[in-house]
Amino acid sequence: MIYNTYTPSKPLEKYIKYYWTLENARAANPQGPERIFPDGCVELMFHYGDVFRKYLGAKEVYTQSRSFIHGQLKNFIEVEPTGKIGTFSIRFTPAGLHHFLPINIDDITEHDVSVADLWGRPGAILEEQIMEAPDAAKRIRIVENFLLKRLTVAQNSQDIISHCVCAISTSRGLVSIDKLSKDINIGKRHLERKFLNAVGLSPKLFTRIIRFQYALNVIDKMPQSTLTGVAYDMGFYDQSHFIKDFREFTGLNPKQYFVSNLEFAKHLLTP
Repeated sequence: MIYNTYTPSKPLEKYIKYYWTLENARAANPQGPERIFPDGCVELMFHYGDVFRKYLGAKEVYTQSRSFIHGQLKNFIEVEPTGKIGTFSIRFTPAGLHHFLPINIDDITEHDVSVADLWGRPGAILEEQIMEAPDAAKRIRIVENFLLKRLTVAQNSQDIISHCVCAISTSRGLVSIDKLSKDINIGKRHLERKFLNAVGLSPKLFTRIIRFQYALNVIDKMPQSTLTGVAYDMGFYDQSHFIKDFREFTGLNPKQYFVSNLEFAKHLLTP
């Protein structure tokens, strides 16, 4: 598989982490489902190749649409290509999509929602244009033009959430929600409600996911690291606490993770 990433234009860099494409020039060989882990981000995805099947556990849930918003994940899912792979995706910052939709992001958490269902006829036209585009550069121009027309000016409450997301991410998930609420001088419950609406996850769960993603990055870049050392560095109480989160978010224990073919999941690790 060929995986590439692309940088958004200046007006959208606060809202989009990057664009990515995944391609396979030939029809995919049957390898079984590919696992995807929670990472704190929401994706707008287009399958200009063949579509994917989605699984929860061993059960096939459905065949994905050509284009859709993939809401926040709380647990791992599995997807499987049905043929030739050609995927273009917009990976939003954790609170980025909130600026382009008239709904709360938690309404679509753990769901795929078609672009046409979210944006109506303009969304259907967007899908048609992306499918007909000859390359990633053209797809990026099309989607940026679409999003810029729908960008709403950030309100103060949204700026607060962006500040909290940044604080959680830069601390590698080690900042407490109590400290965040005190730093920005709003009540904890008020913050939790605003955060859930804008990000699609509670601050507590988002913090756990970010901390776990950083731990996976350490394991991926430094496989010689011990689990005890990683757990300590990432602020887990102990190794057993780390393994508990590991199982919850990946469905695997660390030994299974190291011997599994997780090419797709590793492409999507949050840096």
